Amino acid sequence: MKQSSVVDLLLLLLAIALLATPAFSDLVLSKVERRIDVTSQIARVTKTLKVVNSGSESVSEFILTFPKFLGNNLAYLSVAHSEGKGKSKRTLVNLSVREADSKGIPDSISVYSVTLPKSLSKGDTLTLEVVAAFTNVLQPFPEKITQGEIHLVMLQESAQYLSPYAVESQSLSIKLPNARIESYTKLENTKLQGSELKYGPYKNLQSYSYSPIVVHFESKAAFAVAEKLVREIEVSHWGNVQVTEHYNVVHRGAQLRGEFSRLDFQARPNPRGASAFRHLLARLPPRAHSIYYRDDIGNISTSEMQSDSKKTELLIEPRFPLFGGWKTFFTIGYGLPLSDFLFASEGKRFLNISFGSPILDLVTEKLIVQVVLPEGSKDISVATPFTVKQFQEIKYSHLDIAGRPVVVLEKNNVVPDHNQHVQVYYKFSNINLLSEPLMLISGFFFLFITCIIYTRADFSISKSSPTYLAKLQWDEVLATLQEVQSIIQKCLATHDKLEASLRDLSRTGDIQTCKAARKSTDSLLKDFSKELKPLLGFLQSSPIASHISPKVEELVAKEKELEEKLMAKHTTVVEGYEKKSSGRDIENRIASQQQKIIALRQEIEDLLEFIDEI
Repeated sequence: MKQSSVVDLLLLLLAIALLATPAFSDLVLSKVERRIDVTSQIARVTKTLKVVNSGSESVSEFILTFPKFLGNNLAYLSVAHSEGKGKSKRTLVNLSVREADSKGIPDSISVYSVTLPKSLSKGDTLTLEVVAAFTNVLQPFPEKITQGEIHLVMLQESAQYLSPYAVESQSLSIKLPNARIESYTKLENTKLQGSELKYGPYKNLQSYSYSPIVVHFESKAAFAVAEKLVREIEVSHWGNVQVTEHYNVVHRGAQLRGEFSRLDFQARPNPRGASAFRHLLARLPPRAHSIYYRDDIGNISTSEMQSDSKKTELLIEPRFPLFGGWKTFFTIGYGLPLSDFLFASEGKRFLNISFGSPILDLVTEKLIVQVVLPEGSKDISVATPFTVKQFQEIKYSHLDIAGRPVVVLEKNNVVPDHNQHVQVYYKFSNINLLSEPLMLISGFFFLFITCIIYTRADFSISKSSPTYLAKLQWDEVLATLQEVQSIIQKCLATHDKLEASLRDLSRTGDIQTCKAARKSTDSLLKDFSKELKPLLGFLQSSPIASHISPKVEELVAKEKELEEKLMAKHTTVVEGYEKKSSGRDIENRIASQQQKIIALRQEIEDLLEFIDEI
């Protein structure tokens, strides 16, 4: 047994011993029947209390008490009043329950107040049906086990009913998962029958009677706990309710000690993985459709679905078996027909949908339900059968203008007993249904009108307009510049041929061939010069080319200067070969000319690049 649990029990027993006089002596419990179901990870306690007013004054309030270590883990509590006689005529009416002021009662006891349907006068009797669900009270013991060990848990309770009222007769029945029980506290009138452990009956118990018991037994239940669950329920008045559920699940049973062997698990899954759970069962509404099950990696194919007219069951299997302390993340999504969940009442529409998770026996530490209503919904209100934290926010989706109102409901420590229907009331005009179709129709209409105007209208510039004339002149200037560039490139190519004739001269010594090349070059360059004259004249006379013509004139002048330097170099080299001068002497004579030629060639290249950018 954990040290903290032992301390809690000692404090509780000490507090009970200090209560010398009962605070609520007017009521007597003539008969108490308690039933505890621990076949799952949730401890469900059902109590049938027969209350008698033995005092002289009428009583309108009944007090329920729990040990603090149980009260701290209380997830669900409901009290109903049994009316009618006979099993067939009995009906249960839920009563108001609230956490009460524990004044006069020790802090080690949790106190709840039940408002009775009517005041009990002297001698009157009343039968109450109490249902309570506790989480985290089945403690794994040992806390860590190997893959092959069985999963054992421990339950702490009291064989006698803890109450501020005297009890004339009471009995306790504990329903266990199976008959494998390691140990249990043996008291007077204790009986074990298969998987059911009984204590009592015990007679004439004083108020605050308490007899601690501990039951240590095997549990194969899935201790699946959703640390966080976000349920998004999106309502579309076009006929569908889309539900998307994001799960963050952890196994809260005994943690796995040592390594996990996939081989042993596959070969013998029962003895070598008894503490793990391999699947979860989700019970969806009957006409659920478009169901998917996936995680961050993608779709998970290990799932099975069965459906009939009453329900749709989805058996989901995670990608790996979950042992104690292991976690998994996944998403379930499905669609529901709107007509099954949306109704009208008193001028309002209301969505009637379940609050909790559809997965059986799942404990949810934090549940967030987001109900996304259609854009244009107003006067929103929520009706829930239990207390929840609620607020509203806005969500924007496709074709939204003002956004869709979202009702957010939050609750901690949620069990399957909370899977009751909640109602979200709102007003919505059918005219709002036309907003998105009209928006699409208008968009396509304006698109088609724009296309028609574009294809039929003439957007060309008038040939008599100044803009069009200026464009024509500019196009002509650009064409002239391209011709000038082409002629200059031809001149440069001719210069290269003249340079090549000098290299051939130095290799072969054939002076006549070199002079013939000089003569051919002179003829070509004269022709190019004639072609450039009208082009230069056009550029000089065109106002639109006034900022370009100086550069073109400079380009032509530089080319002419380069031509003169090349001719002078050619003459010097040929004369040197005719006089049979040495090669070094010839190179010295043309050295200054060669430097000037290189500089002029670079300047011409720069000017050509400038004009090319224009």
